[in-house]
Amino acid sequence: MSDLKTQLQRHAAQLRRALPLLAAACVLLALTMAWKGWQQWRDSNRSHALQQSRDLAVQGTRRALDSQKKFLVDHLAAAPVQAALASGDLAAAATRLTQGWAHAGKAQLLPADLDAAYAALPQGGYGRLAVAEAALAANGPVARVGKSGEAALLLAAPARVGGKLAAVAVVPLPLGVLTDAVQAASLDSDTYLALRQGNYTVVERGDMTLATGAEALGAKIPDTDLRIAAALPDETHGLFGLGTIGSLVGALLLLALAAAAWIGARRLAGVVPARHEDPAAAEPTLAQWQATAVRPEPVAPAPVVEAKPEPRAAPVRIDRGIFRAYDIRGIVGQSLDAGVAELIGHAIGTLMFEKGQNDIVVGRDGRMSGPELAAALIAGLRKAGRNVIDIGLAPTPLVYFGGFQLRTGCGVAVTGSHNPPDYNGFKIVVGGETLSGAAITDLYARIAEDRLHVAGNPGNLLQRDISEDYVNRIAGDVQIDRRLKVVVDAGNGVAGAIAPQVLEAIGAEVTPLFCEVDGTFPNHHPDPSEPQNLVDLVRMVERLDADLGIAFDGDGDRLGVVTRDGETIYPDRLLMLFASDVLERNPGAMIVYDVKCTGRLPGHILRHGGSPLMWKTGHSLIKAKMRETEAELAGEMSGHFFFAERWYGFDDGIYAAARLLEILAAHPESPTEQLKALPAGVSTPELKVDAPNGDPHAFVDRFQAQSRFEGGRVSTIDGVRVDWPDGWGLVRASNTTPVLVLRFDADSAEALARIQATFRAQLLALDPTLQLPF
Repeated sequence: MSDLKTQLQRHAAQLRRALPLLAAACVLLALTMAWKGWQQWRDSNRSHALQQSRDLAVQGTRRALDSQKKFLVDHLAAAPVQAALASGDLAAAATRLTQGWAHAGKAQLLPADLDAAYAALPQGGYGRLAVAEAALAANGPVARVGKSGEAALLLAAPARVGGKLAAVAVVPLPLGVLTDAVQAASLDSDTYLALRQGNYTVVERGDMTLATGAEALGAKIPDTDLRIAAALPDETHGLFGLGTIGSLVGALLLLALAAAAWIGARRLAGVVPARHEDPAAAEPTLAQWQATAVRPEPVAPAPVVEAKPEPRAAPVRIDRGIFRAYDIRGIVGQSLDAGVAELIGHAIGTLMFEKGQNDIVVGRDGRMSGPELAAALIAGLRKAGRNVIDIGLAPTPLVYFGGFQLRTGCGVAVTGSHNPPDYNGFKIVVGGETLSGAAITDLYARIAEDRLHVAGNPGNLLQRDISEDYVNRIAGDVQIDRRLKVVVDAGNGVAGAIAPQVLEAIGAEVTPLFCEVDGTFPNHHPDPSEPQNLVDLVRMVERLDADLGIAFDGDGDRLGVVTRDGETIYPDRLLMLFASDVLERNPGAMIVYDVKCTGRLPGHILRHGGSPLMWKTGHSLIKAKMRETEAELAGEMSGHFFFAERWYGFDDGIYAAARLLEILAAHPESPTEQLKALPAGVSTPELKVDAPNGDPHAFVDRFQAQSRFEGGRVSTIDGVRVDWPDGWGLVRASNTTPVLVLRFDADSAEALARIQATFRAQLLALDPTLQLPF
């Protein structure tokens, strides 16, 4: 017995010494596997990012080429060119062909047989003839990179008069037109991206040592001989052939084994005697053991407890307060969740059913709650039998555009706009009308009263990407006359996914800033109406010596602008610029603006032959007034701009930015000079004050009833606005947050101070506790 115990103790001692070594080995192996797993995860993300950049480069390059091809075809069809072709004057036709075409080099119109061009070789270059031959073979416009001295993008197309082939046009363009999309692509320094034609590399970026293996990840640019090549460094291989998940799971298991070995060693250390001890002394007799052993108390059997399901978080109860004046908006997890979103979708679907509307477009901004809320909204719409076209991640203007492009007349943008990350909501269009006021509260009533239509069969669901249609539609309408260097700050909002592409497609040189979509808004809040949110943009414009800085809000329907010298151009001054441009083509047109705009705006509109109309603040309210008055243009101080001329009449910050660049590029003065020339005075940004008792509407009603302003003309369209000959002031209730919104504008600092003092006295007389920022 003693020998057996001695052997067991010896084995236990050996095991006690071995277990810590086993634990250490497991930890080292676990760390190695975890490191390999992290490297594989990094490689996977890097590969996904590179492929995404490659695909964006393909799309951007194709759009640029398509835009320039269309330009060539349109110019060939223009009357001056056609007249020269009809008379056989190819030199005159070539001269007229590139008039008004930014960056176009000296065009040539070659006789269709190309005999003279071949006879003149090598003069004129083989590249020119190659692209001309390709255009004849394709019977349409083609684009190739060619060399005639320096490399250039060569466009060619057959030139016809009365349906008969008269010549072949060849137009050289700088390579920048072709390479901008590759240059703008987001790229890690240890990856590689290139634009290639045959064996010729037009432009390349990244780690040049990867160039030879870049064809494996290459992607062709459709309808061209060009392709985007891409390459990554060698991938990390996991231990034992394991992938990312396998490596990480293996590391966790090894750490668990290491912990078990360490605990086992500690336990053995307490019961196995050290080698120098006397075994006999350490080994108690049976009598000693019985005397010293602690006997456990008898334990009663545990009562059987019936298992209960885990408690679940209670669903958010629907709150009438989220149904606002011109949209629905709430805090996710408090007043808004998937259940509420589904009910809202069901109510919208019911309204559509009653109006005979069957199809609807749904898109969402970049907020973290967007996918869940959009899916629930879609489920509610389908429950009412409506067919849904889900366009996925999209700025609000793209949802509106989808209603026209896809001929649905209905759309819902799931967006929290410029609000903090934990907000979300819905902007709704049914039958071409943006819901507001009573139409919004009617949705709540339908839900509360259970007046919801349930269809016999659920509606269909279709996934659709219309971003390329949107870019092409704008680029087909707007092309700037000279290249402007622009910095675009999307504040990590969803506009960053498409706005740079639009502005590049119209001919701008774009530097993106915070254009990676991130619903946590890590860099700054996406609200261009707040000066502190434009600080980074101002710095970047100054650093790059750019012509202009452009900012968008969280869902891309609002626009902010800063000049090269850092001045913020408020939207009411931008509206002056837009109005004078629109009125050149539409004399007498109605221009609508909201109550927060400068008092100099109506006079500016009148001087340019237009009809000014002041109206209530709110995107849906402005759109309704535009439809009522058939206005060609409208704008709000918040940065919403609505173009009915050449566009669809909805608020679109991205399209407004394109129209702004079009206007600025058409004049020889710099954008800063043009914007500074607009009528200006002294003004404040929007000032926000917490409303007493959280009810701004009740306070404004009291202020309207009790305040008196000597010598001022009072307007109560929306809040209380008082105009004097040298300036004005405004107090109104916000329709989205429990605050009072104030703004002041005057011809001089002295007039501004006087008007502010007048308002301050009236406000504090009504409530002395107000914390006024002036």
